[in-house]
Amino acid sequence: MNNNSITLCRCMEETEEEKFRRIEEVIDEYRNEGGNLIPILHMAQGIYGYLPLELLQFIADKLGKPLSEVYGVTTFYSFFSTKPRGENTIRVCLGTACYVRGGKKIVEKLKQILGVDVGETTEDRKFTLEVMRCMGACGLAPAMTINDKVYKQVNPDKLESIIEKY
Repeated sequence: MNNNSITLCRCMEETEEEKFRRIEEVIDEYRNEGGNLIPILHMAQGIYGYLPLELLQFIADKLGKPLSEVYGVTTFYSFFSTKPRGENTIRVCLGTACYVRGGKKIVEKLKQILGVDVGETTEDRKFTLEVMRCMGACGLAPAMTINDKVYKQVNPDKLESIIEKY
């Protein structure tokens, strides 16, 4: 297990105060580097799990930046989340080929199975459902990913058995 894995695993056991203290250490380490906001946000999300408004305010205050700037960067990039994320992220491709071959039906069935809408996380924090514009697997359409695993030529009837693996 590398240091990042240890850091991320440990975060569930830490108190809020300990997490904020670790994030403050990251901010102090990167404070004087140009373009420091994105690396700080990445590490803060790794420590905290997501980037709630109170954490963004903390980061803004420590960096002497307006909250609007920190919030703007956070919400612009899709790899940052302001809500708790699931253990597994399901992304359904809705690029042209996937959409035409049934991508929207895949999304609708997943919403029904998981009981969440796109952009939401299940109550047990097991799954987060997202869509993407194109994953570059047009010949495999419709396609989706769960974490880093690609599922090709998915149809709604296959979804429950796929989800059960997680």
